[in-house]
Amino acid sequence: MLTNCSTHTVKLGKKCTKLASDNTYEKSYVWIINKGNIETFDNKINKENCANNGEKL
Repeated sequence: MLTNCSTHTVKLGKKCTKLASDNTYEKSYVWIINKGNIETFDNKINKENCANNGEKL
């Protein structure tokens, strides 16, 4: 079901956004990404951000 979407793709695995100015961030194990944004996704949301935010990997 998740792999047959024509305009979106799915990435699995724990990934986080960068810490915001109010000390909040988003994390998830399932990310649904618009294919138009797939090239910049890993720069914005990745495992390294989780470690930087104090998450255990």
